[in-house]
Formats: sequence, C-alpha cells, structure tokens
Amino acid sequence: MNEQKARSKAIIRTSIVGIVTNLFLVAFKALVGVLSSSISVILDAINNLTDAVSSIVTIVGTSLANRKPDKKHPLGHGRIEYLTALVVAAIIIFAGIQSGIQAVKKIFDPGEVEYNIISLVIIAVAVVVKIVLGTYVKNQGKKHNSAALEGSGKDALFDAIISTSVLICALLNFITGIRLEAYVGIIISIFIVKAGIEMMLETLDFILGKRADADLTKQIKEVICRSEQVKGAYDLIITNYGPNKNYASVHIELPDTMTVEEVDVLTREIEKNVYCETGVILTGVGVYAYNTKDNEAAKIRNRVSAIVMENDWALQMHGFFVNTQEKTMRFDVVLSFDIPQQKGLEILYSKLSAEFPEYEFNIVADLDITD
Repeated sequence: MNEQKARSKAIIRTSIVGIVTNLFLVAFKALVGVLSSSISVILDAINNLTDAVSSIVTIVGTSLANRKPDKKHPLGHGRIEYLTALVVAAIIIFAGIQSGIQAVKKIFDPGEVEYNIISLVIIAVAVVVKIVLGTYVKNQGKKHNSAALEGSGKDALFDAIISTSVLICALLNFITGIRLEAYVGIIISIFIVKAGIEMMLETLDFILGKRADADLTKQIKEVICRSEQVKGAYDLIITNYGPNKNYASVHIELPDTMTVEEVDVLTREIEKNVYCETGVILTGVGVYAYNTKDNEAAKIRNRVSAIVMENDWALQMHGFFVNTQEKTMRFDVVLSFDIPQQKGLEILYSKLSAEFPEYEFNIVADLDITD
C-alpha cells in the first residue's frame, strides 16, 4: 500500500510540474503569437494548454484510481487510470482538429505577420523547456508505470519538434519574408491528432485486455518451475486491474504420487514466491497429474504428442495423463487462432481414435493467450 501511495504522489508531483511549466509556455507563446499575428505560434500555445489540461485530468484520475477497494469494486479502482488516459487522448485529438481548422482559415485570411528578436528567443527557449519537461515526464511515467504520464511525456517531446518547426518558420519569415506559418499549423494539427489517436488505441488495448507481456509471463513460469516437483507451468492467465495490479491463474504439472497436503504446501509457496518476485497475485493454481507409475505411459505420451504437434495450428500439448487399465487419456492442447477450436478438436479426435481405438479421450482446447 505504501508503494502505491508513493507512486500516486510521484505521478501527481510530476503532473503539477507539467501544469506549471505548460501554463508559463502558454502565456509567453500566446503573447508572441498575438503580437506577431502568427497562427502557428498561437496554435503551439493552444497545444501547450491542452498539455496542462491533460496533466490536471491525470491528477484527478490518479487520485480516483488510488481509492481503497470497496464492496462494489473489490479489486480496487486502478482501471480509472486507463479511462484518464482515454480522456487525455480525446483532449489531444480535439485540440488537433481545432488547430487544423484555424490553420486552414489562416490560409485564406493570412493577415500580417511580424516577428522580432525577442519573440524568436522566447520560442527557442520554449523548445529547450519542452525537451527537458518531456524527458522528465516520460521517465517518471516509465518509472511509475503510468500510461497517462508516459503519454504526456511523449507528447511534450513531440511538442518540442513542433515548436522547432514553428521557430524555423518564424526565422524564415524574419529573414526572407516568406510566410509558411499557416501551412506549418496544418502539419502541427495533423501530428497532434495522430499522437492522440495512437495514445487512445494503446489505452484501449489495456481496457479490452491485451496479450500479457512476454517477459512477465516468462518470469512467472520460471519462478513456478523452480520447484523440483513442478514439471511445467501452463494456462497462465493474467488479468490487469490497473497499473501494477495484476492477478493471475495457472496450471502446474505435478507427479501423481503427491498427496493433497503436499500440493497445498507447494502451491502456497509458489504463490508467495511469484508475488515477492513479480508483484503478481496468483488467485488460483490448478493441478495436472503426470504419470510416474506406468512405464507404458511415456511411450503413449510421445506418440500422442507426435500426432498432435504434426498440425501447424497445434502450438502446445500439456497436462497429459493416461490410465492404461481403464483405457482413458486426457490432455490440453493450445490452438492457434488460425483454426476454429471445434474443427481442431474434431481433427485430433479423429486421428487419435484411429491410432488408439480402444481408448477414450478427453481433450481440452486452450487459447493462445501467452507466449
């Protein structure tokens, strides 16, 4: 809990720095834009204003997400941060569209543009400030696993590029009299909208439930398989309830000689180790038994595995157990998304029944959800 509070404080502190910095930039750029009648500088100021608003939304979202679990939301309110990121993305997209409209209007009604040395210096300083701010906010976002902060940091660094283009445009106008600010404004608006859409799509991936991080799943399985009795870890499902709030379930293969008490002790140890080393809470550990008492079982397993894995759409076979006396065998198979589950199962049942006509099969199809 203390770590979560420290994370929230760091995010809020970083957001406040962003708000204050962006408001200063808005004031100076707006002044330069109005005095010089430059639409590109004014749009750049509006862009900074949306950044400040985004930081305010981030603070509100972080505060709400840090609320304690309650009866209605027993797993907490962490996903509010993803909704916050969506709001920030929507603000960015709206600002980009409005900027584009104003830039297009300026093409048909350009007016007079006048830059001076002071205005050019202010724009140059703004570029440097944005680079420093963007780097700081982005690093804090990565450090504290905040999608909203990381998105704001990336946006700030991109703003530095935009401000640089505005500066180049202003210098060109100051030296040669060539006017490109309206066209630069259109380009700026396009990139703003693009950045907002990318941020929205990335956030939607978290809300919809994207594929688990390959490094995290690998680490969890390594921790589980460190126990000598565990032959393998499968069917790992990780559910995310907000940044740094991951719950998971998994199946492990254990020898058929273990008692329930031994399994209980082992699974509790696994749950503790996984949480301590990865921060993921294992809410359930299912068990597959593998044969240790029947020598013929290994031969049958190898043959079944060969039949199953000769199909390109069969990615993995696990949880195999055969009872040679009762003539039954059961296992799970991970199917790719290239084939419907029912069709894949029908093919496997047909092939295995032809090879082992005296056996009864129980095959469970698993989705390809982790690497």
